[in-house]
Amino acid sequence: MSKPYQLPKVWTWNADNGGEFANINRPEAGATFQQPLPRGKHPLQLYSMGTPNGVKVTILLEELLALGESAAEYDAFLINITEGDQFSSGFVDANPNSKIPALIDTQASDGQGELAVFESAAILLYLGEKFQQFIPTDFRQRQAMHNWLFWQMASTPFLGGGFGHFYAYAPEKFEYPIDRYSMEVKRQLDVLDKHLAKQAYLAGDQYSLADMATYPWYGELVIGSLYQAQTFLSVDQYQHVKRWAESIAARPAVQLGRKINVFWGDEAEQIRERH
Repeated sequence: MSKPYQLPKVWTWNADNGGEFANINRPEAGATFQQPLPRGKHPLQLYSMGTPNGVKVTILLEELLALGESAAEYDAFLINITEGDQFSSGFVDANPNSKIPALIDTQASDGQGELAVFESAAILLYLGEKFQQFIPTDFRQRQAMHNWLFWQMASTPFLGGGFGHFYAYAPEKFEYPIDRYSMEVKRQLDVLDKHLAKQAYLAGDQYSLADMATYPWYGELVIGSLYQAQTFLSVDQYQHVKRWAESIAARPAVQLGRKINVFWGDEAEQIRERH
């Protein structure tokens, strides 16, 4: 049994005590090395990695292209967060929080030059509003889309940083945090399941930004390979979530978007960069 943790009077950083990502986590912000971001030829420049947060944006971009929105053409450059690419000076200029994804619009609608956008929900809303797509026009469904988009942003840290970290990545398995976060993730799945029992998509009968944001996390959790936790979390009991996830996974743009900036697993499922 591990020795009980004794709280120090003042916390200090132990660089070796961070699990799988200890080499890239630190308690300070800012760049650690000088390197500009690469640039491509298309109007939108995406700097990301095929994690659930990154996949949200590539799904939307591919959905926009599938609708014929030529101004949504983009270059996708890999930011390998396991190697610390997010701490380059160029990336920090685009996102001072050093988290993927980050987007640079070289043709911003205000005509005042390029614009950097960061945080996945902010990017989704920016692109949805720019192209007037995947945001319901009905007043109540539009508000429902916002409700569920921000529900995802507020809830997923319990799934990723909480459950996912302690279940899959922490250097040791501890009962208390795994129980704590498993309970919360199952509560969230139940919230989704009860909601989706009444309608096809999160905002109603229309596929929206809220679905694109939520699918890479909760959809992949119940029908994909996220954390390899399907049995542990008994996901088969959430039949409405599974139905919703399977309908989204069948969309060609989703199938393409989830491959971009991926460099692990089956090579057929990888598009490391897009230019």
